[in-house]
Amino acid sequence: MKTVSSLNTVDALNHGCYCRTLNPDRLREQLESDASLAGLAQNIARTRSHLFSSTVVFLSRQMANAIAATVAAIERVIALPSYQALALSRAPAIAQHAFGPTGVFMGYDFHLSPAVPRLIEINTNAGGALLNTALARAQQSCCESMNWAFTPNTELPKIEQTFCDMFVAEWRRQRGTAPMDSLLIVDDEPATQYLAPEFDLFRQMFRHHGIAAGIADPKALEWHDGKLWHDGKVLELVYNRLTDFYLADEGHQALRSAYEAGATVLTPHPRAHALYADKRNLVTMSDEALLIAWGVPENDIHLLKSAIPQTRIVTAERADALWTQRRQLFFKPVAGYGARAAYRGDKLTRRVWSEILAGDFVAQALVPPDERLIEVDGVQTDLKFDVRAYTYNGKVQLLAARMYAGQTTNFRTPGGGFAPVVVTP
Repeated sequence: MKTVSSLNTVDALNHGCYCRTLNPDRLREQLESDASLAGLAQNIARTRSHLFSSTVVFLSRQMANAIAATVAAIERVIALPSYQALALSRAPAIAQHAFGPTGVFMGYDFHLSPAVPRLIEINTNAGGALLNTALARAQQSCCESMNWAFTPNTELPKIEQTFCDMFVAEWRRQRGTAPMDSLLIVDDEPATQYLAPEFDLFRQMFRHHGIAAGIADPKALEWHDGKLWHDGKVLELVYNRLTDFYLADEGHQALRSAYEAGATVLTPHPRAHALYADKRNLVTMSDEALLIAWGVPENDIHLLKSAIPQTRIVTAERADALWTQRRQLFFKPVAGYGARAAYRGDKLTRRVWSEILAGDFVAQALVPPDERLIEVDGVQTDLKFDVRAYTYNGKVQLLAARMYAGQTTNFRTPGGGFAPVVVTP
């Protein structure tokens, strides 16, 4: 490692300090803070060995503030009637319902350029918030000279309350002052999901705050008598972790019927996906002329222009030009998530290109991710990373990083996985 005196910038810290800061015993204590969670840390280590990185990612206060400002500016645009009309015009009927909730755990994913954070995409059911909370609490200084970076974070002790308050706020947006005393966490075959350990953490968190909580596959739900049922009980609040964003799959029909009837509070929901996560929205937000026509303030336009890489819809008319420019582009399906079916242009084959042209894709200007130096089995290596801002109602609740090798985040890289973000003075 370089001398601490030479690590006087964020870039120098990320590329020069490769020390391990994760305390495994402390992580186990955080993950198993309740008796019901005993064995969770061991299960993660055995089945998800690349879920957590052993170090942190450093971020300047200026960059953290820029991320928060970008999120706030995007939320102001999304609130515009003209924007909503355009975004909803290309969404299915189920997304037209406006019951009140805005959607929990929005995930704004950024790559860091030297000057500004660049928004890569927005996700409506971003996973990992509680896992990253436990991970952030399990860090320790690698040496005395780095103690300044590991002073107690005043926000972490109360973040579970912040998360619970978010769900209560969602409930009240649709149900008013009626009491909320239970909820269900829903995903397909939840026990098999890669982030399944987080479902247990959420269940315990809700119970700790007096809210009865369970976990279930949507196929176990029933819709009858105008109500949604699970295991003989009426469901009035569902924390939705499905990636079937418009509830089109056959196994999700009970949940779909209950949502369309307003019989259950669903968060996040189809409308949120249409307004936030459809990749075509990045085309809209990077269209300066359109933003001007809508009366978006000049400062917000300037901020979005610098933060959002130019994004275009892939069409047959643009095919030749996009193929020629492909090395400077990244291609993503409009309804994609988790980097599925996303391609760097310089890696494209003609076969994949034909599939892109036949599907619904956008082409985004390529913004290479920053890198973080780590040590794996005694060998120093650079891993890529992105920064995720977990947000609610336009405010950042938590920052975390994902470290990886390859084209996209994958949780399969030795030394990679979630990493806490340390914001420097």
